[in-house]
Amino acid sequence: MLVLAGLGNPGAKYAAQRHNFGFMAVDALAARWDFSSERSRFQGLIREGIIPTPFGPVRALVLKPQTFMNESGRSVGDALAFYKVGPASLVVFHDELDIAPGRFRMKLGGGMAGHNGLRSIGARLGPDFRRARLGIGHPGHKDLVLNYALADFHKAERPWVEALCTACANAATLLAAAEDEKYQTEVARLAPAEKLDTRAANRERLER
Repeated sequence: MLVLAGLGNPGAKYAAQRHNFGFMAVDALAARWDFSSERSRFQGLIREGIIPTPFGPVRALVLKPQTFMNESGRSVGDALAFYKVGPASLVVFHDELDIAPGRFRMKLGGGMAGHNGLRSIGARLGPDFRRARLGIGHPGHKDLVLNYALADFHKAERPWVEALCTACANAATLLAAAEDEKYQTEVARLAPAEKLDTRAANRERLER
């Protein structure tokens, strides 16, 4: 079983926030591959389905922890324990301050970059899991980070947010085949990000 965990906070008031980018991405993926209806399990919301690959179909579980971000590891850990799989069978989709808005990177292991959801998962499972990093950019100063991450995506940002989620979903056959480098390249091809200087200027204008 491949576990695709999106990180975010539960509830309608958080749904459009930058910190919920992970939820948005896995929702798009589950819809694209016609996963089952959403139901409660593992202290989260799950959908199950099959992703085709050149090597055969891969069973996959989309998981959105409902424990709030800081306790994401409880939900993710419970799912992996139930299916008797290790961190190698986990991909975590999450927002990433250190990547420019609209850009996408895959990473295996490493530090948690101050992300409380990743920290919680790492505390439960160790650091060696795959991360699908969805760039939201940095507001420019550490004191601005909390309000920035917990703010809704602005209306002007929604086209690239939706494009990146759709690209992550459409390219998922490569992810399921564990072709992470090819997956990263294909997502970037399907949803090319704007130039960084344009984005930075737009972000500065929007956050005033």
